[in-house]
Amino acid sequence: MTTELPKLKADPYNLIITGVGGQGNVTASRILGNMLSQMGYYITIGETFGASQRGGSVMSHLRVSAEETVSPIIAKGQGHMVIAMEPTEAIRVLADYGNMEIKVICNTRPIHPMGVIAGEQAYPSQAEIEERVNDISGQAWFINATDEALADMKNPVYGNIMLLGAVAATGELPISRDDFEASISETMTADKVALNLKAFDRGLEMLQ
Repeated sequence: MTTELPKLKADPYNLIITGVGGQGNVTASRILGNMLSQMGYYITIGETFGASQRGGSVMSHLRVSAEETVSPIIAKGQGHMVIAMEPTEAIRVLADYGNMEIKVICNTRPIHPMGVIAGEQAYPSQAEIEERVNDISGQAWFINATDEALADMKNPVYGNIMLLGAVAATGELPISRDDFEASISETMTADKVALNLKAFDRGLEMLQ
């Protein structure tokens, strides 16, 4: 007997994970893709890299369908959700893929580009970032996942897992803690699974 998959809010559902090199963007997209694939959805992932080794932009297009395999690249203006690991990357992605229905989960910890570090450019304030994101999206949540990961886990890399927990809390995709545990248990040792579950749970809490 075939179990019917939970209905998606759109099919295909178009999600973009964005950040800069070294933040775990690709890892997060593959974990989320694996979770949904194991549930029975068709998943395609397309990735674009800037100068990622120098902290350049990294963007993953993750498309979810209950019906068929689709093109890995999302059309302009057709995003349903953005997960931004760096605040200004949210604005960059929304400029191309945003619309008045799109949902955004944005990490608030900035990573300053070289121009800002050198004093040649100004980095927007958190208030300015939130205003711009809210102007070009339907709903946005801002959480300091990096600092939470440093405080709770002593490692900023768990911030990307907290963001995945936050995705589950929105209800935009039919994923749960059990789905996450089942997925990571295939490739991680028991101690690593426990740490990642702690981070996932913290992300859930930050949006509930």
